[in-house]
Amino acid sequence: MKGRHDVGQIDLGGYSKSKIPVHILLSSLRLATDRARGDRCGGAWRLMLKLLNVDKHYGPPERPVPVLRNVSFTVQAGDFCAILGPSGSGKSTLMNIIGLLDRPTTGEVVVDGETVDFSTPEITAGLRNRLIGFVFQAFHLLPRLTAWENVALPLLYRRVARPRRREMALAMLDQVGLADRADHRPSELSGGQKQRVALARALVGGPKVVLADEPTGSLDSVTAGEVMALLRDLNRRLGVTIVMVTHDRDLAGLCDRRIEVLDGRILRDTAAA
Repeated sequence: MKGRHDVGQIDLGGYSKSKIPVHILLSSLRLATDRARGDRCGGAWRLMLKLLNVDKHYGPPERPVPVLRNVSFTVQAGDFCAILGPSGSGKSTLMNIIGLLDRPTTGEVVVDGETVDFSTPEITAGLRNRLIGFVFQAFHLLPRLTAWENVALPLLYRRVARPRRREMALAMLDQVGLADRADHRPSELSGGQKQRVALARALVGGPKVVLADEPTGSLDSVTAGEVMALLRDLNRRLGVTIVMVTHDRDLAGLCDRRIEVLDGRILRDTAAA
């Protein structure tokens, strides 16, 4: 009988013949309707994210440079959604606004039922820390910290006691298959392992939304396929809402929904077939 860590093969939208643990592989193959969306309320999907008539301009008011133009969409709890677009399309600015790192010029942003008041930076930062986890292309791990210490950083900002931080970080590293690398520093980890640590860090605080900015951009194709399978598995098992920003159509095709952005506008919004 195969164990939890035995490997099989799966074709992931161009990332063919990559070896992936069977428990992740099986979860990745399930239909979107069979995944755990987690936050159901009265039989209906709960709204997790809403943007309404969002514009973003840079430059002086007399000569504004529009980057986002009248962007409106919603994301339900438990969705796995891709924001797809070429360089310069506005997708990174859109991610920054969703992640409460930047404020819109006009329009409304609602996360988990809370309308964001961007005029109060302290409140915005508190919402960001509590509701949103981030995964970046370049990992952004602190080189002098071990894997578990990197994972625990969001808890440090919340003033969680060190023993509890370690306990929570180790549990999340186990979720991403890195329990045996907890005391390793980033220089001792592969690219795929670093991204798994980054995923664990994004999830350790129990965020409502995880924003993944080109999460496979620094990885080879095989490792990229494994990370995408892990994202799908975490989305299903933990019910976390994932919004992934990418320029890669193959990767976007692995998500349940694709929001295509061009010239600061939503070009199309497509659910998976």
